[in-house]
Amino acid sequence: MKKLDIFKTIQLIIYVFLTGFCIYKIMMDPEVYQYIATNPSIRLICGLLWAVLGLSFLFLFLDFNFFSSFKRDYRDLDFAVHSDPLSGIPNRFSCDALIEKYLDQPLPPDIGCIMFDLTNISEINRLYGHAEGNALIKDFSNILKMASVDLCFIGRNGGNKFMALFENGSNEKLDNFLERIHTKVDSHNSGSGTHPITYKYGRAFHEGSKTGTITDLIALANKRINNA
Repeated sequence: MKKLDIFKTIQLIIYVFLTGFCIYKIMMDPEVYQYIATNPSIRLICGLLWAVLGLSFLFLFLDFNFFSSFKRDYRDLDFAVHSDPLSGIPNRFSCDALIEKYLDQPLPPDIGCIMFDLTNISEINRLYGHAEGNALIKDFSNILKMASVDLCFIGRNGGNKFMALFENGSNEKLDNFLERIHTKVDSHNSGSGTHPITYKYGRAFHEGSKTGTITDLIALANKRINNA
């Protein structure tokens, strides 16, 4: 799509340049101007050529409008496919797409994973209704999104489960991420008019034979949630 955008831009530049050159040549060359002015057949041919140029410009303009609309629709579709409609963060499909990068190969030594459970969502749904539960999911998703900046990928893995995957990671980056979340959750819970967020997490970094593959890494992080 980017290549098509560049091609259309080059096409417009060439069109404008050639049109400008033709106008300049006609206006600045008295012999050409006089020849066109005094010869009806040449005037007719020039008129037809200008009509073709005008139509070409019109179609090129319509192409740009169509292409801009197509790009907007493509972005909307891409967002719908890859983003969770409730939380606005990447969805299970996006999580799986990232995981597939590392399937069927040894796990790189700098990959880390943290799995989260939003533990009080069932209680909020039962006591206050699903609308309040959805609001809590949105709040926690926003916290994860803000905390993940420059550190990791974050996505909703379905229900009350979330996944953070660190590429080019380190234990220090995992610690930094968790500290950001802890600070933001404390700030959220100290506010008025909001339900408190309670969560558990399990973390795993490259740990030799325990995490030989990406699925081993995620499974270990999930297992450690229950021991949190």
